[in-house]
Amino acid sequence: MSDLMKNEDQPKAIVRRDFLRGLSAASLAALACGAPRALSATEVVEQPEPSADACILIWLAGGMAAPDTFDPKRYLPFEKGLKVADMLSTFPSIDTAVDQIKICEGLEQIASVMDRGTLIRSHVQPDLGSILHSRHQYHWHTGYVPPQTVAAPHIGSWMAKVLGAQNDVMPAFVNIGQRLEGVGESEELKAFTTAGFFGSEFAPMNLPYPDQAAISVRPPKGMDAQRFANRDRLFRRLVDQSPQREYLSDFQQESMLRSMDNAYRLLSSEKRNAFDITLEEKSSYDKYNTSRFGQGCLLARRLVEAGSRFVEVTTEYVPFLHFDTHNDGHTTMTRMHSEIDGPISQLILDLESRGLLDRTLVVIASEFSRDALIEGVPGSTAKDQARDKVDVISEMKHFGLHRHFTGGSSVLMFGGGIKRGHLHGATANERPLVAIEDPVSIEDMHATIMTAMGISPRTGFDIEGRPFYVTKDGKGVSQDALFA
Repeated sequence: MSDLMKNEDQPKAIVRRDFLRGLSAASLAALACGAPRALSATEVVEQPEPSADACILIWLAGGMAAPDTFDPKRYLPFEKGLKVADMLSTFPSIDTAVDQIKICEGLEQIASVMDRGTLIRSHVQPDLGSILHSRHQYHWHTGYVPPQTVAAPHIGSWMAKVLGAQNDVMPAFVNIGQRLEGVGESEELKAFTTAGFFGSEFAPMNLPYPDQAAISVRPPKGMDAQRFANRDRLFRRLVDQSPQREYLSDFQQESMLRSMDNAYRLLSSEKRNAFDITLEEKSSYDKYNTSRFGQGCLLARRLVEAGSRFVEVTTEYVPFLHFDTHNDGHTTMTRMHSEIDGPISQLILDLESRGLLDRTLVVIASEFSRDALIEGVPGSTAKDQARDKVDVISEMKHFGLHRHFTGGSSVLMFGGGIKRGHLHGATANERPLVAIEDPVSIEDMHATIMTAMGISPRTGFDIEGRPFYVTKDGKGVSQDALFA
């Protein structure tokens, strides 16, 4: 992977350590600044009527190849001597519950619930110079291209801040499945998995291992209620009197203490049982138990049932693993199909059977797509990051789509007021597979998600004397054609 990152309007290359240093400085600035203030009366906008009360983001991290998942093209099977230029999809297409929509073999269970949602085939991302997962994931999750002068909040933190929690116990924002320590690019992942300038109380509760989530919400074994209360009181005093106190604004310290209050309420409540997936009936548990990701989908359903506002579940980004298919693309995608197909479809069916789907927005997305030949978009000068560059396939490891492609990717949306059985946009049938109909940018995708949740795309706060909006410059446009 390249270590160079460029801003679109900054010709000088920035090495990764400088990028991280800038992010760290922004984070410190966020800690030092005062409370974010709502924009002045002249900037106040009317909030839309929400069609969803909760949002689940299914993040297929690593760059999910649309031609091998939700946007099948011409299929040729593996054969020695196959020209890479002729390779578009490495899986045949299959029918779905919607006549005009086909997806790739291996996703039969998702195909069976396609009549409950909308498939967007024209999501596009900008070419950010060197096409790094860290930059594109930061952009998708915050709506802003790094580095920024302030720490931009995750979209889940925007929902937690603007909408608040659905009850006084459950955390408003939970992040499931992504380790932030001990994996490649961990510092970059931490850069956007944060509430930024909103403060600790709006940050995600990180649960990398769904099967251990229950441990995170229990007092230590053998600790009675009185001792637990004493420890909480002493810990609060420690935070209040810490030598690091001088580096925190009053707002940030108060936010941290409020986050501790929230944690204490959760650990003292029976609602913490929502975190224990072992309490699920075995027949239900087994439908999700394809992988850590599948367990995460089950946990997400339980948390939304209990009142969480925003839950992200990820296949986890680790360089060259999962959807980061720089070689062995077809073989890896076969495994990923088996990991995501059952849990995603079961999540939709469970939400529907519990009467929750209509008011729960489920979004399935990735940072970009993949192509066998093109890095970025046609004409891009981005560094080619394919590991094994061949013109003719001689081994199975060459069969699959390897390069990062930003010209057209797929997003699935279910529930939350979104149309059922709808297809939006299209990409070309022959290379380059760019969006040719109804393109949807990241800004407009965020605007659509936020509108469904009852947040205007122009919602903003005053940060260090300048406005900062939920969509970049407040210019995101909700795609009303997606709503029922």
